[in-house]
Amino acid sequence: MNLDQLQVRHNQAAQRFETAFDGYPALLVYHRAPGLLSLDHTEVPPPIARQGVAAKLTQAALEFARAEQLRVVPACSYAAAYIRKHPEYQDLLAPGKR
Repeated sequence: MNLDQLQVRHNQAAQRFETAFDGYPALLVYHRAPGLLSLDHTEVPPPIARQGVAAKLTQAALEFARAEQLRVVPACSYAAAYIRKHPEYQDLLAPGKR
């Protein structure tokens, strides 16, 4: 599968973004608070690590936060690093998280 074709599903009931790549499931778990979206944990199995799957999940979560006008708390170290590398998402950071 080509990474550009990767579909990310927003499972609101489970509070996570999900996908599968080469048959392996991957996810980004979050929780909401009033006006906030906390990105808590990104889980990508070793066989598909370092192929951009976590980036796709994080981008989907950040685009959701933007659409919902939520501030982001990058509790997950991967999400924090992704936002540092992508200045177009810096404006989403909650006060004190910039």
